[in-house]
Amino acid sequence: MKKIIVFALLFSFALNSIALAGLGSKKAAYQGGTTKDKDFPGAKEGVEGTLNTTGESALVFEYELNKAKKTYSIPYNQIIDIEYGQKAGRRVGAAVATAILISPVGLFLLFSKKRKHFVTIGYKGDDGKDQVAVFELGKDIIRTTLPILETRSGKKIEYQDEEAKKSSKGN
Repeated sequence: MKKIIVFALLFSFALNSIALAGLGSKKAAYQGGTTKDKDFPGAKEGVEGTLNTTGESALVFEYELNKAKKTYSIPYNQIIDIEYGQKAGRRVGAAVATAILISPVGLFLLFSKKRKHFVTIGYKGDDGKDQVAVFELGKDIIRTTLPILETRSGKKIEYQDEEAKKSSKGN
């Protein structure tokens, strides 16, 4: 009987870890935009990678697709506008899975929220046409990435709401 309980607990923790897994706190993911088919061929969901803001001339998204390392660059001087927003949701999937296996413990997950942080960048492409890219940002890079984008592009960030503005400033 002890083996069954130990197995159930290990299984529930593994399941809970999978359910809670998402974008890494220091990662970014390209979620979509006008050049998705060209720059991210075959990608059905977000493409995870890292945003490199150390260069002074361009924001560079470094990622791996189909086992090949690639980059996607947006020159700062081509940026037209920047918008930041959040999407908050409950951890329902993780709560249900844990509640089934461990009963009331999983219900506490219903009270926790997960937040997804999105930055939308409008820019002029190499062909002179307006383009857009939507990135999801990990929670640990929001407060550093947004001011860098604002400073290097010379464009003020538009916030979707007051909650997004507070979150980006650390309040």
